[in-house]
Amino acid sequence: MSPLSPYLSLDPKYLVQDTDEFILPTGANKTRGRFELAFFTIGGCCMTGAAFGALNGLRLGLKETQNMAWSKPRNVQILNMVTRQGALWANTLGSLALLYSAFGVIIEKTRGAEDDLNTIAAGTLTGMLYKSTGGVRGIARGGIAALCSGYISGVPHVAAKGRSSPFRKKSLCAHTPT
Repeated sequence: MSPLSPYLSLDPKYLVQDTDEFILPTGANKTRGRFELAFFTIGGCCMTGAAFGALNGLRLGLKETQNMAWSKPRNVQILNMVTRQGALWANTLGSLALLYSAFGVIIEKTRGAEDDLNTIAAGTLTGMLYKSTGGVRGIARGGIAALCSGYISGVPHVAAKGRSSPFRKKSLCAHTPT
């Protein structure tokens, strides 16, 4: 094989890896568990909620101040709406992600299995708890909505491919060169 560059005396065959190599602590699993993925889930939901809320706040702020001339009071009112809506949505989605992740970890540790049933059960319990202030009907609506959305998002895709969930096999560390 030819070198990568005439200035580098390096053979590219040394850069190709045939097997995955990870830097792992002794006895560690090569996949991320539900607890490790919980941090990404909660943070991602908070950031998504903040972005969505900011856009929604901008839309609402522009709508409510459309009769005002462009001035400092209008700008302040729009910024207040953006920050208020951003914080509201970030808090809501972050709380839902925290509940979902906590239920998922508890169910996984209780059952001793890591499968899609844990995901569907965690989503259902999260929906039920989130809508629990609406009484029994609210609990039923929240549970059914979360159960249906969890089923639609996970089970048919996994069953069609004939394997376990594609979200379970994420490596802990980056590859290391040999």
